Amino acid sequence: MERVKQLASERAVVIFSRTTCCMCHTIKTLLGGFGVNAAVHELDEMPQGREIEHALARLGCQSTPMVFIGGELVGGANEVMSLHLNRSLIPMLRRAGALWV
Repeated sequence: MERVKQLASERAVVIFSRTTCCMCHTIKTLLGGFGVNAAVHELDEMPQGREIEHALARLGCQSTPMVFIGGELVGGANEVMSLHLNRSLIPMLRRAGALWV
């Protein structure tokens, strides 16, 4: 769990992803399109990826992507897209220091 907390706070936006996940690609593309320089951890390419995935599951994350903004768990693709559609995502990214404009 400590490793997850450490990784989740290394940048303003952190995404736990899988290289073969289409929704992960969608969220990375959305955030990248805003100019966010997220730290992306591809769980299927990490030696401790399974352990990290189990720790994330204990936090309530059952699937990828798993997105942290400002060190706080936001959730998965549905939550991020809902924030975007509600026009809450950009202000959240600004408060976290992920966007400068």
